[in-house]
Amino acid sequence: MISASVYERPPTRYTDGMDLQWIVKLIADGLVVPIALIGVYALLKLVPNDKKYQVYARVLMAGLTAYVTAKIIGVIYQPDQMRPFEVLGVAAGASFLNNPGFPSDHALFTMAITLAVWFGAKDRRLAVICLVMTILVCVGRVIALVHTPLDVIGGLLIACVGIVWYIPMKRAEKSDI
Repeated sequence: MISASVYERPPTRYTDGMDLQWIVKLIADGLVVPIALIGVYALLKLVPNDKKYQVYARVLMAGLTAYVTAKIIGVIYQPDQMRPFEVLGVAAGASFLNNPGFPSDHALFTMAITLAVWFGAKDRRLAVICLVMTILVCVGRVIALVHTPLDVIGGLLIACVGIVWYIPMKRAEKSDI
């Protein structure tokens, strides 16, 4: 009699089956798409027409400031020269750029969108949804072994540098009241 285990896939570095590898990849990479789509929707539909130029300019400057800051910090400080999957000698569980990985571009990008929805579109519900998905992306990147926790925390914090562009908008709102 042939055992059913002969027909099963061999265990992987994540789990006993391939299904969870697919889920990890979906979380680590795939959630970026709905976050971006929510950001586009919120900024196009929820920002009043008379404020679009101001909001879009600030969102652009916040994103560029965070991105340039990340690149400068990445050149100055790189905690590890190899990514976790390289250190362990296994395949990466998600997409990655060929660099040491600090800070995480996925964390930076998704957090910048979350902040744009929060400050630019002022939709707290959508911002919280984006934040939850951003945290899931960060956890997925660590589980997929393409980043360390420090890499994703660095990406999240550096994205917050762009908040300086939203402060004048908040002050203008308070003075209008």
